Amino acid sequence: MGISPIRRLVLAGLLVFPWPAAAQPVAATGASAASPENGPARAKHAGPVGLPFAIGEVLQFRVNVARGGNIGTGEMRVEAATADEPAPWRFVSEMRARRGFISATDRTTSWFDPARMASTRFEKRERHPLSRADEQVDIDTHAKRWRVSGDSVGEPLGATSPLDELSFLYFVRTLPLDRDSTFQFNRHYDERRNPTLVSVGAEEMLETDAGTFRTRVVVMHVRDPKHFKGIGLIKLNIDVSPCRMPIRIVSKMPIVGTTTLTLTQHRAAGVRNCTAVSDST
Repeated sequence: MGISPIRRLVLAGLLVFPWPAAAQPVAATGASAASPENGPARAKHAGPVGLPFAIGEVLQFRVNVARGGNIGTGEMRVEAATADEPAPWRFVSEMRARRGFISATDRTTSWFDPARMASTRFEKRERHPLSRADEQVDIDTHAKRWRVSGDSVGEPLGATSPLDELSFLYFVRTLPLDRDSTFQFNRHYDERRNPTLVSVGAEEMLETDAGTFRTRVVVMHVRDPKHFKGIGLIKLNIDVSPCRMPIRIVSKMPIVGTTTLTLTQHRAAGVRNCTAVSDST
């Protein structure tokens, strides 16, 4: 029996994933693996002031699935957390899909400390026609443990500066894009999700509803027992402007096939220049 477009969307963990639901790397400090072509590479991350994203950024996407066409929209935004929340920033990813009278929604939230480049809490809420799920994870770097809601014991952290599947997408935007490189990280809070291999490849020009962008292809080889039996692949086209926005995110998964998020609108924070370029530049 075939899988409907909505069911594909339900199965696609990328919808707030997103890690890229699976990209979790080996060097919790940001050290990179040696690149076969370029030799050793070093990932140098900017401090909070130099990050390519900030509070107020909003990215809007069109969601397409293989053989299903356009089935919904998505949004990723950076918000200021309130005083009683565990970190100063809050990343929010919301995806909405509809086919006729059937709808599905996914909302993922990550509380992020930009000074330490680490997550402190992760929540995911899914509402689909055939299922619903809620996930809440507290990440305690002082106790070096993480625990899901209702678990008083938890498990050892998989990294000293842990990330979750959503904050990892933002972390990837801080990597250098000036040359072909390969990085390996151990940054996921769950050791079973480590390591993640990240490869920076060729330049590509992308035409979207938001304009034409010069991008670098970034491929994540991720581990996620929930969505992949082996290694999953997530391909991002990240623009080379100071904003380093993900212009397109493509996830290939068993059974589900290919899910693609393409940027349609964006609002940058601060005075960053995130304008699209023309094909002639």
